[in-house]
Amino acid sequence: MASPRVLPSARPPVTERNAARSRESILDAAERLFASRGYDATSLTDVGTAAGVSRGTPGYFFGSKAELWRAVLERCFAEARAAVLAGRDRAMASHEKPHVILAAVVNDYFDFLAERPNLVGLMERQALGDGPEYPDVARAAGQEALAAIVAELGFDDRRSREAAHLLLSMVSLCWFPMVHARTYLPAIGLDADAKDFVKERKEHVVRLILHGIADRISER
Repeated sequence: MASPRVLPSARPPVTERNAARSRESILDAAERLFASRGYDATSLTDVGTAAGVSRGTPGYFFGSKAELWRAVLERCFAEARAAVLAGRDRAMASHEKPHVILAAVVNDYFDFLAERPNLVGLMERQALGDGPEYPDVARAAGQEALAAIVAELGFDDRRSREAAHLLLSMVSLCWFPMVHARTYLPAIGLDADAKDFVKERKEHVVRLILHGIADRISER
């Protein structure tokens, strides 16, 4: 009796796909744990368990906890850079007046932070000295954000420092409520979970910034 014919599998090898999926799962788990617990309180074993992989897998992919921390930061800031560049392209294509563009920038940035609470948590951990510092990782995102503001508002090179202060003010005004939603906000009677809080906050920040630089952008 002839042996049954063995047909080739219709499915392609999944090794590379599984490796990529495991790597992303590890990054997702590490991002959550680093943001919520901090760097020092999170082990590679914790990350492996949270990611649903073996205890040694995070070390296999990233080598050390410090390198995993760097990879998490790089991914977060890559998302930030992509958002900044997309916003810049929309602004430049719209040909709107500077005050309209600035309002859109504030709205976009606030939404970006609201959708990425882990990024906020990671940056606060870094500010408190928790975890290795990699200033080069954040630098590229910061420089692109500054360049975007300069381009969007039509500032020239002589006003680059003014643009830097504008960016710092915008980031601070949007960032603080995200960080202190459970601490300072309740103390002054604000509820970050209230239905209209985000809308009210956006409108307030836009009015404040536009009032502060009204004479600057009117020169354009």
